[in-house]
Amino acid sequence: MGRCPRALLLLGTLALLAPGPAAEDEHDEYEELVLSFPSEEENQTEVGRQLGSAAFSRTNKDMWRLPGQYIVVLKEETHKSQTERTIRRLQARAAKHGYLTKILHIFQDLFQGFLVKMSSDVLDMALRLPHVDCIEEDSYVFAQSIPWNLGRIVPAQFKSGEYHPPNKGDLVEVYLLDTSIQSNHREIEGRVFVTDFENVPEEDGTRFHRQASKCDSHGTHMAGVVSGRDAGVAKGASVRSLRVLNCQGKGTVSGTLIGLEFIKKTLTAQPYTPLVVLLPFAGGYSRVLNAACRLMVQSGVVMIAAAGNYKEDACLYSPASEPEVITVGATDFQDQPASMGALGTNFGRCVDVFAPGDDIIGASSDCSTCFTSQSGTSQAAAHVAGITAMILNTDSALTLAELRQRLIHFSTKNVINEAWFPEDQRLVTPNRVAGLPSKLTAGEQLYCRSVWSTQSGSTRSATAVVRCSGNEEMLSCSSFSTNGKRRGERLEVHGGGKQCVAHNAFGGHGVYAIARCCIWPKADCQIHTSSLTAGGTSTTGVGCSKNHVLTGCSSHSLAGVFSDNVRPVLRMETGHHQCVGRTDVTLHTSCCHAPRIECQVKEHSPVGFQEKVAVSCDEGWTLTGCNAYSWGPGTLGAYAVDDTCVVTSTLAGKGAAAIAICCRNRRLENDKHSYNYK
Repeated sequence: MGRCPRALLLLGTLALLAPGPAAEDEHDEYEELVLSFPSEEENQTEVGRQLGSAAFSRTNKDMWRLPGQYIVVLKEETHKSQTERTIRRLQARAAKHGYLTKILHIFQDLFQGFLVKMSSDVLDMALRLPHVDCIEEDSYVFAQSIPWNLGRIVPAQFKSGEYHPPNKGDLVEVYLLDTSIQSNHREIEGRVFVTDFENVPEEDGTRFHRQASKCDSHGTHMAGVVSGRDAGVAKGASVRSLRVLNCQGKGTVSGTLIGLEFIKKTLTAQPYTPLVVLLPFAGGYSRVLNAACRLMVQSGVVMIAAAGNYKEDACLYSPASEPEVITVGATDFQDQPASMGALGTNFGRCVDVFAPGDDIIGASSDCSTCFTSQSGTSQAAAHVAGITAMILNTDSALTLAELRQRLIHFSTKNVINEAWFPEDQRLVTPNRVAGLPSKLTAGEQLYCRSVWSTQSGSTRSATAVVRCSGNEEMLSCSSFSTNGKRRGERLEVHGGGKQCVAHNAFGGHGVYAIARCCIWPKADCQIHTSSLTAGGTSTTGVGCSKNHVLTGCSSHSLAGVFSDNVRPVLRMETGHHQCVGRTDVTLHTSCCHAPRIECQVKEHSPVGFQEKVAVSCDEGWTLTGCNAYSWGPGTLGAYAVDDTCVVTSTLAGKGAAAIAICCRNRRLENDKHSYNYK
């Protein structure tokens, strides 16, 4: 799983009780160690523990902790035989000092490690074992839990009072990690296979009665939303159920990990594609759970998760915070953020898309023909799982990055009232509600999305960094500062991949880096950088190689006052494309050799000062680059919202123009004209 970072937080866990070996390693010498835990940090999301040689972390939600139960992750290169030896060493050292340990599960297929029940006094011994990479204290996860919702995801021009999806998703399997399910409900009978997997914590309270209808409630409803006969989204998709939530809708991080390992082991024995894993729950931030989700994606699985129902930044929760997971927020029948009492849907840059999640009708576990309504980001995630099944039914070879781009492309844009979100979250929260395309076809099209970084620190040298996911190509890079104090941005290659780096300036409140991440399978892209020019000229340019098109320009300055003065220049007739700017900044171009791609520049330069200026690509064109061209300091920056380039200036500034680079697949356009002609 790679080196476990020192900054770890987690969400809940529990596992099947499987006794482990207790043999003592007689050749292992033990040094007396004194535990000395540092005081609690205010921001557990940013700060982890470093005890001994391995990292330790616990959840950022104190009430969700499971003290005395720990997920031990061994180093990536550890051989399976070393897992058993590490367990024996731990048990021997603990027993030598009068402590009992109980091994609840040994991880082998997902990663090398184990789940152990032990006193916190044994932690330091465990952290100093040779092969241990990191340890997380276990914690809980919780369920987040025709009708208006189906009508909402049908394209407007095709609405006729009936739900007619483009296909039934019958080639796709959805693994649902949830409560138990009433599989004989007529809505899902014959469509759900209940596996023998179960890993749940005990219910809270001595008087709790495990009524079947209560234990099956959440899982039955979720299965019905995904593929129910009457109220389901993808009515032909198969659902395979794993029980990781108890009758109160509570599970653990460790139980989820063991469930994912069960799926991975099943796929190793019986490969199946396309496959979707639905995680309709949320817990505190967990680095180990996020890493496990990445491993699942790398094996070809699509992971979809609920954003959470806490009216907070989804980046504080797992698995919602994992970039390789498709994270779904909830909206109501008016396409507004769903409220649930004093709480509501989570939001922020970790959310990919919103979907119906308020008052959703689905199968009820009260009887085999009953229906009920439930609300939450769990239901929203189930909608996206159904839509995903239908997209994969048409093109099963899509990667997760390609699938995410299609979900974004097909969504309904700019219908959510952003005033519902906290002010500092409005820019980074996507304003889009998932929907079905009018027609599903397997073809090459240029898809792009904007990915925001976290906000940098406020020191003069602070930077913000953002990267694209999977097989996405970064076609441009921009930056934004809430008070305009920044020093621009740059595209660079780092660690074998591209990243967008934004620079804060003296007096700045922090800066965001914004990457334009795109899917074009045959693109071969390069970064070209100018060198500073000494005297003689006031402008300079850096161009693209022959047969390459310009997709983005950026600039930065590490000294002096920065202003946005870079302009993309495309001359399609000569094939000469370049970024032109002042000599006191460093210019960066993104140039791509991409068959059948053509690009153009669109600019909006208002007469007089306007605080916000925007320019949009024409229909059929996709925005790849967004630049501000300012007439003086005071520009907050430029960023892309779908296929619109937005530039904002401070009231004390002199204003700016918005410049967009728009590209399209020339062959698709020719095919459309040919079809219209016929």
